[in-house]
Amino acid sequence: MGATTLITVAPTGAESAKADVPALPVTLDELVRTAKECEAAGAAVVHVHIRDDDARPTLDPARLRDTVQALREGTGLIVQLSTGGAVTDPYEDRLRVLDAEPDMCSLTCGTVNFGAEVFMNPWPFMAELYERTQAMEVVPEFELFDLGQVAALHRLLDRHGPPYGGHVHCDLVMGVPGGMPGDARTLVAAVEALPEGATWSATGVGRTTLPVMLAALSAGGHLRVGMEDTITYAKGRPVTANVELVERAASAAHLAQRPPMPPAEARALLAVKRR
Repeated sequence: MGATTLITVAPTGAESAKADVPALPVTLDELVRTAKECEAAGAAVVHVHIRDDDARPTLDPARLRDTVQALREGTGLIVQLSTGGAVTDPYEDRLRVLDAEPDMCSLTCGTVNFGAEVFMNPWPFMAELYERTQAMEVVPEFELFDLGQVAALHRLLDRHGPPYGGHVHCDLVMGVPGGMPGDARTLVAAVEALPEGATWSATGVGRTTLPVMLAALSAGGHLRVGMEDTITYAKGRPVTANVELVERAASAAHLAQRPPMPPAEARALLAVKRR
């Protein structure tokens, strides 16, 4: 069990509308300010979705580049871009995300029902994205929504070799309607199926946030929190800022006697390229 806890913050996502969630950071200024607050509270990685001038999800290449640059200049966080985008984004646009030269990117290991939508990740797209991460020296974080996706991860590694940097890091996304449930029993089953030597964080969506956080800490894992995954801090109490969620995760990590991992330590663990 590690001595420190890697905390990733996912501040925006592609699902919530700014009109419904006024505290959601959607402009570049809001995102950088949020990232600075979250870094000070204990986050080491920022998982980034961006929005356009109307606060709608976008994968605009120029905006992505500007976002990566601004986060690098304003923080010491590892910048991880989402290649998921919104469920409606075409594959080509999602592959082009790597052109913005992030430290890391997400790589989802299969298709999943996402509420009423379908988040498409067929095998040819996964394999092409993975080969691009290797060629462009971007570290992938393998997003796993179900146990079948853990099997797909093994297949990907068997066929195409280790990721850039050589270290496998996964994120268990739990509690999505259509994915694996956010409970301790499922978390343990998923962790036991991971490749040997892999590190992992876990994300509990919505009301599974706290059970997944506590289960992950007890099983020696790392944490992902943020308004992409939950917009409610407690029953009837909306999240007022992402830093609240990072502070809660940091408090839990301290309680587990595995305090938050500094960004420099996280860079070494994940074998992120210096850019």
